[in-house]
Amino acid sequence: MDKLELKALGKVNLGLDILGKKENGYHEVRMVMQTVYLYDRVILERSHVPGITLETNLKFLPVNENNIAYRAAALLKKEFGIDEGIRIILDKHIPVAAGMAGGSSNAAAVLFGMNRMYGLGLSEEELKKRGVDLGADVPYCIMRGTVLAEGIGEKLTPLPPVPKCYVLIAKPPLSASTEIVYEKYDGLDQVEHPDIDGIIRGLAESDIRQVAGHMGNVLEQVMITEYPIIGKIKQAMLDFGAMGALMSGSGPTVFGLFDSRSAAKAAARKIRGKNLTRQTYVTNVHNVRRSS
Repeated sequence: MDKLELKALGKVNLGLDILGKKENGYHEVRMVMQTVYLYDRVILERSHVPGITLETNLKFLPVNENNIAYRAAALLKKEFGIDEGIRIILDKHIPVAAGMAGGSSNAAAVLFGMNRMYGLGLSEEELKKRGVDLGADVPYCIMRGTVLAEGIGEKLTPLPPVPKCYVLIAKPPLSASTEIVYEKYDGLDQVEHPDIDGIIRGLAESDIRQVAGHMGNVLEQVMITEYPIIGKIKQAMLDFGAMGALMSGSGPTVFGLFDSRSAAKAAARKIRGKNLTRQTYVTNVHNVRRSS
């Protein structure tokens, strides 16, 4: 094939706990990850221009080796001796630097797409092994769905899917550096750990309210102290009918789970009216695994 278009879906963390820090500086985590139907379009094209050409609709993003999607293409080109040029177009809609794995999802789409385009014959497990060299969230973004992530995020166990619900996503007008957030977390004297097992029990019982009631993120303490607007958005979602609300990943995006699309849209209108966010989306969870 000469051209391939893929959807690189974002994720939220229903739960994020940190168990400790490794000698190499990486943090040992235990997270429940969930794909949501908010996506970037990733287009791959064979090119007569040698090397890798990357284009994006967001002018502030790098289009060289500083972009993780570029590095994903470079990794496979080098390993498999692909001399042919490739053009990558990123049409981005997932908020950037927002705790939703937009960049990791782009890289996962490039790995998955090049595997198909060039007939490399790599299995999902083989793609995930290459993905972890690019970033801890890339293996999950290759897998997708409802997943328990452990280790540094690369040990993945499928979980029962999240019951049908609607997701309100709200990003305040700020961005967060994952590295700095984790550094500030390391400086905390006391941490309240979330009940990850409670989330897993809720999934096993297909009880969305139990899932929502046990959601938690150890990094919220750092981010809400640093940026009180995150706490305000979270509280607003709860006030406007969310079953549960949480900051995703290292933030600053906040999401809420609602039992109806109309309730989620009404909450979105009210939150926009308070001028708390730059970007808001109403969508749903996405439990479909990738097709090979």
